[in-house]
Amino acid sequence: MYYHFRIEKEDIGYSAFCIELDGCLTQGDTMEELEYNMREALNLYLDEPSESNCVFPLPDEKIKKKKNIVEIPVDPEIAFAVLLRHLRNKHNLSQNQAAKLLGMKNVYSYQRLEKRANPNLKMIHRIKEVFPELRIDSILNV
Repeated sequence: MYYHFRIEKEDIGYSAFCIELDGCLTQGDTMEELEYNMREALNLYLDEPSESNCVFPLPDEKIKKKKNIVEIPVDPEIAFAVLLRHLRNKHNLSQNQAAKLLGMKNVYSYQRLEKRANPNLKMIHRIKEVFPELRIDSILNV
């Protein structure tokens, strides 16, 4: 999963903001520092929001890389959580309902999936049965 950042040259260094996510921005003295900071800012922005109802927009596939627009990958564990939360809300399911559909014993097990999760293959298979539109390739940045 890649989000897009617009880079701007400043008097000293560079600044960048994520096109799809309002308020996700950073800066750096060099392009190398800026790239590191963009990854860090993006992952911190998307990582486990305090409220389970928070659903971030998915990356806009129509945005193309240009000289001043770059694609920044999301850590796969965070990308999985973002996509799972998005799909659950798209299907108008509560976390409790999603947990039951996945055969989980309690909602807390499901909530861990919407955090930085690293589910096993069996769980991924169950998730894919409940949410057939889940695209693993987009999570893995391939």
